[in-house]
Amino acid sequence: MNSNMEKPYVVGIDIGGTNTVFGIVDARGSIIANGSIKTQTHEAVEDYVDEVCKNLLPLIIDHGGVEKIKGIGIGAPNGNYYSGTIEYAPNLPWKGVIHLASLFEERLGIPTALTNDANAAAVGEMTYGAARGMKDFIMITLGTGVGSGIVINGQVVYGHDGFAGELGHVIVRRGTGRLCGCGRHGCLEAYCSATGVARSAREFLSAKTEDSLLREIPAEEITSKDVYDAAVKGDVLAQEIFEFTGTLLGEALADFIAFSSPEAIVLFGGLAKSGDYIMKPIHKAMEDNVLTIFKGKTKLLVSELKDADAAVLGASALAWELKDL
Repeated sequence: MNSNMEKPYVVGIDIGGTNTVFGIVDARGSIIANGSIKTQTHEAVEDYVDEVCKNLLPLIIDHGGVEKIKGIGIGAPNGNYYSGTIEYAPNLPWKGVIHLASLFEERLGIPTALTNDANAAAVGEMTYGAARGMKDFIMITLGTGVGSGIVINGQVVYGHDGFAGELGHVIVRRGTGRLCGCGRHGCLEAYCSATGVARSAREFLSAKTEDSLLREIPAEEITSKDVYDAAVKGDVLAQEIFEFTGTLLGEALADFIAFSSPEAIVLFGGLAKSGDYIMKPIHKAMEDNVLTIFKGKTKLLVSELKDADAAVLGASALAWELKDL
């Protein structure tokens, strides 16, 4: 009998700046139990791990106990797959290098793997979603930042240090670009994240005089969702913001295609759900700018994983590969 029969479940944990979400997942990719805690509650990482375990263990016990769990997968900002560490994550309360995977292994006795959130999303998409059966694709996550998971020949690219795949920090406006949270200027993330769209809205509103529904919202409170809601109502300025954002992203994707010739680029996150307003300009700019030999070859897809579940599913997918401790 193979070990998946004896150990039919995995655990996925997604650590975000605000919330930590966890779930027990079966081989079909169904989340059979889940829960969450606030990430920022504990300054000592050991106390945080205790809090997660206190909430997770009852779920595990309800589903047959620790011996039914094949492994735990964790997705986290600045997560390093090679070392199981989170390193210098700006949005998390613990500074420096945190040996998170081993803390969970010691506490629960279950093998644990950790990677960054965009790599986890790529593994989830390959295991349960739009990239099933694909060996070469790029996952782009459009959230508070822009993340990427690059899969080549069926394997996530981690690089020699565990941190490969930072396409959000490719510079798309050299010299005069916006200041990015990373400290450099002109990064893709400064334009094509949800935060970037809100920044574009403020720039467009101050540079142009045309009427817009967005003028009814205090400028500093505008979100990418507000831009989408206005675009749906026919607001021309909101549609122009998406056109600008999508064009920049499409131009960047044309460059990424030159790098690894992916079968598909999968977009994930709230912005990808903005439909034609963003997808049309992305697709047009990608096709207009891609090298002739690649034209028409790379599919542009939107993630099939439900937003709420995707992070947990992605993280859990890592765990199927783990060997017993």
